[in-house]
Amino acid sequence: MSSTLELCEKFFDTKDVYKLFQIEKTATEKELKKAYYKLSLLVHPDRVPEAQKHDATEKFKLISKLYETLSDKDKRALYDEQGIIDDDDDNLEGKLNNWLELWRKLFKPITTEDINNYEKSYVGSDLEKADIKKAYLNGKGCINYMMNSVPFMKVEDEPRIQEVVRKMIEEEELPEYKAFTQEPEMKRKKRHKKYARESKEAKEILAKIEAKNKKQADAAGSTSLEQAIMHRQKARGEGFSSLLDNLMAKYGNEDDDEAISLEDLGKSRGKKKGQKKSATKKDKDEPQLHTVKNGKVKKR
Repeated sequence: MSSTLELCEKFFDTKDVYKLFQIEKTATEKELKKAYYKLSLLVHPDRVPEAQKHDATEKFKLISKLYETLSDKDKRALYDEQGIIDDDDDNLEGKLNNWLELWRKLFKPITTEDINNYEKSYVGSDLEKADIKKAYLNGKGCINYMMNSVPFMKVEDEPRIQEVVRKMIEEEELPEYKAFTQEPEMKRKKRHKKYARESKEAKEILAKIEAKNKKQADAAGSTSLEQAIMHRQKARGEGFSSLLDNLMAKYGNEDDDEAISLEDLGKSRGKKKGQKKSATKKDKDEPQLHTVKNGKVKKR
């Protein structure tokens, strides 16, 4: 049976846990938790296509075990001093529900109120201006590209965004791209038509979710809401990834001293049998925010 570090090298081409989590050896518990959250989103079993679910599950269990190791003072000291991770327990093999339960306890669901509050603080902020500038440069003035990259940007925002960009062009903060200043009317109409269609689809999906939530008392609705937003933000890879990171930073659990034991999780479950996992069907044309290829995590 492969050890934890051998599996780490197999799936991610490294035995350096800090390198995998992209943190320093001196990282705090808060920094570790944020890094675990970002990495786990890439391989969460409920967030990948069915064909990738098996490998994603193994990777999710692995990084959860690594997170548990680094969040335990004694286990972390053993790894730091000797490069050893205790494999005597059987947490990694099976017990997926325990890892999922740990993940849910660490990270509270993102609610509609959270998103609305974040949008209010984001629109018109320096952060939005920086995102607009970056999207304009990367897309060489293509407004379609900017729509897919700037969080919350809608066709209704185009006049405001154009004013922001034109001002930066006048102040020579940005170069002028004809794709932006002289966009063909046909292209603009096509974009507006596509946005109207996707907006309608998103509303229909949200209506179905709300109807389902009325019949359920569990937390599945929060997960489904996040997936609905991802559907609405179709093709908004970079922008939506940035949105999730900022929401996590602002609304994620701040109680970093709270210890969560997998043994306690197991006891609290009693003799209850496996929980059902919600599976989301992805549109084949929907671009993936991240991919895992040949064991390496890559961002697009």
